[in-house]
Amino acid sequence: MSIESDFLSELTQLNSTPLETKPERFGRVTRVVGLTVEATGIAAEIGAQCLIDTREGEKPIEAEVVGFDGKHLYLMPIHYLEGIKAGSLVRFKQAQSLCGVGEKMLGRVINGLGEPIDGKGPIHYETEVALDAKAVNPMQRGAVRDVLDTGIKAINGCLTFGKGQRMGLIAGSGVGKSVLLGMLTRNTAATVVVIGLIGERGREVQEFVERTLGEAGLARAVVIAAPVDVSPVMRVKAAKLTHSVAEYFAAKGNDVLLLFDSLTRVAHAQREIGLAVGEPPTTKGYTPSVFSLLPKLIERVGVGPGPQGSISAFYTVLAEGDDRSDPIVDIARATLDGQIMLSRELADAAHYPAIDLEGSISRVATNLVSPDQMKLAQRLRRYWTLYAQKQDLIQVGAYTEKSDPELDEAIRLKGMINAFLTQTSDEVYDLGQTFTQLKQTMN
Repeated sequence: MSIESDFLSELTQLNSTPLETKPERFGRVTRVVGLTVEATGIAAEIGAQCLIDTREGEKPIEAEVVGFDGKHLYLMPIHYLEGIKAGSLVRFKQAQSLCGVGEKMLGRVINGLGEPIDGKGPIHYETEVALDAKAVNPMQRGAVRDVLDTGIKAINGCLTFGKGQRMGLIAGSGVGKSVLLGMLTRNTAATVVVIGLIGERGREVQEFVERTLGEAGLARAVVIAAPVDVSPVMRVKAAKLTHSVAEYFAAKGNDVLLLFDSLTRVAHAQREIGLAVGEPPTTKGYTPSVFSLLPKLIERVGVGPGPQGSISAFYTVLAEGDDRSDPIVDIARATLDGQIMLSRELADAAHYPAIDLEGSISRVATNLVSPDQMKLAQRLRRYWTLYAQKQDLIQVGAYTEKSDPELDEAIRLKGMINAFLTQTSDEVYDLGQTFTQLKQTMN
């Protein structure tokens, strides 16, 4: 019998036992501080799920154990605090977060608990999985060897993306991250797309599903949404569920594309939880648990062992105030397999997608493309960077022609390079078309 089966069997036996016979499986609320409920008389491990009774006849409030201090247990409700009072009964529910998964999730929008929120009725799940997966042995991971066609010229040509790669989309607000995610959803040659919308405005969730994604994109996708107005526990659960759903489909041999928006909002949610239980704040107020959670999430993505499929991921990272030295931006760059920097200046100039090749890199591209394509891509990046560095001199007429042959070439090719890097949201360019246009541009 598997470990998961043993656990479910034990959990079933525990829940079938009368409450009074379970020692330390119930307690009482002593006080509420901010978002945290303190309880005594109950013993439960970190991550355990409990129920807090409220007014008679109303549903109990579900809460998660986020810390303890001696005999005091700290719980954080998943939905709301209203109705909790001193002396409210706290009951143990289960030892860890479990959620249903199955093929019927395709085309649906769910919350962080796996509950459908799209008004299309209940979902019939095939099995349950834990939200916290065990770390994958690094020696059992497959290598990133195959190109994943994204249908976007700038990425296919200069920042070639592979199956099992983790890439960051780093930008400030309002520079076209959502539109780029929609293009990736519709154009990428993946069997299943799993989308996590964490900490977004509720209006943006609906707009992304109906307009940006569309019916065709939603048909092969699962959307997990936890807007900004839900509890931090729900937002973190939604982040973990997004990865668990991707792992489920990859284990069935699918090539899964995971689009996660945004890693920064998950960091904010974990910071709220950490501060509520007394963690010391560090850089920009982020608690140590933030810098522990993010790599654990990212490391769940990659090429699976043996016959399993792959999970390829794009994580959006919000550079607050366009600050590219933000601590979350730093940890993303250090953990991911590359990053795509989106520029506000390019977006203001109607250059879409607003990909700035300065600072953008795919760390596995050299293993994926031919030497000819790599040389052309490097030349294009070189000319792009040279022009960007001397742009002020060129625009004010301070640069003298023939002073620098390379810069002369960059100026001559600037219009063609811009044409190659721009693309409308309804256009699709496969790998072959991209390479052909790259040769035409640079020759």
